[in-house]
This record gives sequence, C-alpha cells and structure tokens, in this order.
Amino acid sequence: MKRALWIAAALLAAYLLFWPVPIRPVPFTATPNPGKTGSYAANSRLQGLTQIAVGIGPAPEDIAQGPDGFLYAGLDDGRVVRFQPDGGTVQTVAHTGGRPLGMKFDATGNLVVADAFRGLLQIVPGGAVKLLTDSVDDERLRFVNDLDIAADGVIWFSDSSRRFNQHAWMNDFLEGRHTGRLLTFDPRTGRTVVRLDNLAFANGVALGPDEQYVLVAETMAARITRLWLKGPHAGRSEVFIEGLPAYPDNLSYNGRGVFWIALPNPRVALLDALGPWPSLRKVLARIPQAWRDRLMRVSYGWLIGVDAEGRVVRNLQDPSGASGSITSVHEFDGTLYLGSIAMSSVGKFPIAPQ
Repeated sequence: MKRALWIAAALLAAYLLFWPVPIRPVPFTATPNPGKTGSYAANSRLQGLTQIAVGIGPAPEDIAQGPDGFLYAGLDDGRVVRFQPDGGTVQTVAHTGGRPLGMKFDATGNLVVADAFRGLLQIVPGGAVKLLTDSVDDERLRFVNDLDIAADGVIWFSDSSRRFNQHAWMNDFLEGRHTGRLLTFDPRTGRTVVRLDNLAFANGVALGPDEQYVLVAETMAARITRLWLKGPHAGRSEVFIEGLPAYPDNLSYNGRGVFWIALPNPRVALLDALGPWPSLRKVLARIPQAWRDRLMRVSYGWLIGVDAEGRVVRNLQDPSGASGSITSVHEFDGTLYLGSIAMSSVGKFPIAPQ
C-alpha cells in the first residue's frame, strides 16, 4: 500500500510539472490591489435590484436599447433576444451561430454585434445576419468582444486575444501575454484597422465626451486605457484608471460625464502572486477547470462609475452574489440595466442623480 501511494504521488507530481499545456507563460508584475477600501469600500447598495426577463436564457452578456424601445441581449447559446424594459415576453430576433457579446444599434437601426467566434456582425430589422469583418491584415480575429459606434459610423471594437478564443479565455490570464487589440471597422470603406495592440485582454470599449477619446478595458491588467482621437494629444494612448480591485469588463458612457464599468470578478490574489512565476502558472493550468474556477471565480455583484478624469463617483456592490458576475452596465432613462455571465435574467436598478 505504501509503495502504491508513493507511485501515485510521483505520477501526480510528474503530471503537475511536465504534462503539456497550451500556454507559454511569461513573467508579469501585478498592479497594487486596493481591495474594498477607499473609493471601493464594501457596501450592499446593489442588493435588492429588480430582475427582469427572468428565464431569458444563459448569460445575457450585454444589453442594447433599440429604436423600437425594446432592450436586446445576446446569449451564450447564440441567440439575440429582445424584451420590454419592464420585462415581459422574451422574443428571439436572430441567431448568430456564435457567441454574441457586446452590441449596439447604429444610426440606421441595425444592431451591430461583437461575436466572440464569428467576428463583427450586423443584424438588420427582420433578423438577417451579415458579416462585417472577421480579419485584419489577413489574420483571423480570434476573440471579438465589445464595441462602440462613432457619429461617423466607424465601429470601434476589441479583439481580446490573438492566442485563445472565448472557450479558452482563462489561458490568456494564465499565460500573461498582452496580445489584445483595439480596432476600427469603417462600413464606408470596408477597412479594418488596428488602433492599439499589446493590450492585456482587450475588453470593454466606450467613446468619451464629444468623441475626443476612446476607452478600452484591459481586463487582465485591471486597468482602463485611453486613446486620444482629437486635440493636441490625438494618437497618444495613456492609462485612464489602473489598480482596480476587480477585473473590468464592458464599458459604457451615459452621455453626462459618467463611464459605467462592470466588474464581474474581484482580483484573484493567487494569480497576482504567481505573476513572476510562469512555471507555477503552468501547474495551475494542469489543474482541472472546475478546481481552477473555485480558486479564481467569485460570485460577487460589483460595478463602478467614474468621471472623465478617472475618479470613482459611484461604487455599487452586492456581496450576496445574487446579482453576481456583472459583465455590462448601461444607463437608459435613469435606470441601469445589467448583463451577466452568471444569470439567466437582466438586472434593473434605478440610479438617482448625484
């Protein structure tokens, strides 16, 4: 028996140390994590929010408001659905054949969708799905994630990773390479252009006031980066806000000076600690996914609002996890609508002026 235990232990050690993994990790240094202190102090302001469109389907990642007054959401099963702002019947309007993530209506009433697997799509009234772009410089886009649309119709969107697709997103975190990109697609010319690269899991995208700049969330680095589009700094990129206590997902601008940032998961202390140790992150990659999820995923409801200077002006949390893993926040008519990868409903929360 003792010999069998030694053999089992040796086999387990050999597996954890030498079994091939798809990642090629590099060292990184995590930014300081403020935790739930200061502007991020723990609270329960989100508890008790209303859940609408209950049973909508798996993981309504993002919410868009249509010209018809309906709200639209994309689901993990590939469907795009719509429902009234007070809930009611959920109707399927299209199926992308992939995984619809960020979405927004353009000026002509078409719904533009960032589909993780298919690329940038357009859904016309009636439900027909058209591919806008799925590549740049003859390279296939691997993980299209979020978007915003400028007044001139140009679509700004993110490609989270050049290495892994949405099914293997955790590998990007374990590997630590910055291969995300911010891109544009111009419907007038059909051109797709890389605007920023070497981003740490490019995610949420939002154009700022008067489209002077665009923000892109770097989820893995727990920061937001700004690219100036107008004025004396045009073409320059810089950190907008960093050292966030949770990983940022989708972004939105309310048109009145506040950017809403969805925070689906608090920072993982283990991952931060293993930054300088690529070999240990390989060990973590060999652990069964269900075990990794227990170590790295926390059901916690959290969103923040920041002003144009990157200062936190709203901090809303639900420690119960009942509204956990919030992936998008949009303000329509004085109400916040929340998407989530952990829910099968949409959160609705009235927001008082501040």
